Amino acid sequence: MIIPALDLIDGTVVRLHQGDYDQQRHYGNDPLLRLQDYVAQGGEVLHLVDLTGAKDPAKRQIALIKSLVAGVDVPVQVGGGVRTEEDVAALLDAGVARVVVGSTAVNDPENVKGWFRRFGADALVLALDVRIDDQGQKHVAVSGWQENSGVTLEALVEMYLPVGLKHVLCTDISRDGTLAGSNVSLYDDVCARYPQVAFQSSGGIGSLADIAALRGTGVRGVIVGRALLEDKFTVTEAIQCWQNG
Repeated sequence: MIIPALDLIDGTVVRLHQGDYDQQRHYGNDPLLRLQDYVAQGGEVLHLVDLTGAKDPAKRQIALIKSLVAGVDVPVQVGGGVRTEEDVAALLDAGVARVVVGSTAVNDPENVKGWFRRFGADALVLALDVRIDDQGQKHVAVSGWQENSGVTLEALVEMYLPVGLKHVLCTDISRDGTLAGSNVSLYDDVCARYPQVAFQSSGGIGSLADIAALRGTGVRGVIVGRALLEDKFTVTEAIQCWQNG
């Protein structure tokens, strides 16, 4: 499915280039209207990133997230600086369907496995951002992509399979925010290797052709952010493209 996405800083819709807070582009401060429009066009799941909360968990935009989730009638998954069990609980209490966990899943796997046991695998999405080296190794990056964790994508997925891992949002960092197309071979590989996991692709979608290129990979969701904000195509067109494979 197509998953429209918004990144939020202090209630404003933004895009960061390659995760850099100093390279922000603003797209207005009406996120609810945008989300409602995405749903009206057929969006069945929405994705939000709380960039304010990612930078400073004490400033998590819980009130805003609560109002956005209440204002649409489809499931919303939310990420951004989720570091503790309390963070997960607060988002689920706010009405979020699935909580997206990034760096903490890499840095503190034993704790995060406990979240799977408490909240259930369906309530959690692991966001794994990868850098692919010249040998084709998929290294997971952490801390807003500043650091290489020293762990491969495959090793992390296998670490979480015993607690029922169901959802993985996988981003090729080199493509994110670039509109340069997805890394199709990356998704071909991981979806074939772990058919029990519903992978979401993220990063690089700039055209309907980029969506079409992912149809045969096995990914269950395609996150589309900047391309929608820049009117490269509509949600309706994206869904038609995805379904006509």
